Amino acid sequence: MTTELYWLTLTTLMTALFWLPYVLNRIVARGLMGTLGNAGPDSAPQAAWAERAIAAHRNGVENLVIFAALVLTANIVGVSSTLTAGAAAAYFFARLAHFVIQTAGIPVLRTLAFAAGWVCQMIFALSILGML
Repeated sequence: MTTELYWLTLTTLMTALFWLPYVLNRIVARGLMGTLGNAGPDSAPQAAWAERAIAAHRNGVENLVIFAALVLTANIVGVSSTLTAGAAAAYFFARLAHFVIQTAGIPVLRTLAFAAGWVCQMIFALSILGML
């Protein structure tokens, strides 16, 4: 397994676990049966941090699609370098930081973490196109 595929796997696993904190908050706010049932207008609201975690999770899934496509394309065409390996690792930590920072409600740092992940995606795209 390449370093890039290793970090893609870890990033996918991490993204798959992002739902846990906000669902635990939902259980606290609505009870287990309220969480398992359908939410309605009379459902207890979640904490503000949990709402931000939901948004961060959604953003993580949206960006995972792009990152995974780029890493898999790079693997198929045989593009692998210290730059792409580093970008794959950096992407993992950028997305982890984005989730934590957005959940905490820190706007400027959230944008910087997002931008760091985007730069990692661009490193892959430009490497695949032979521009790096």
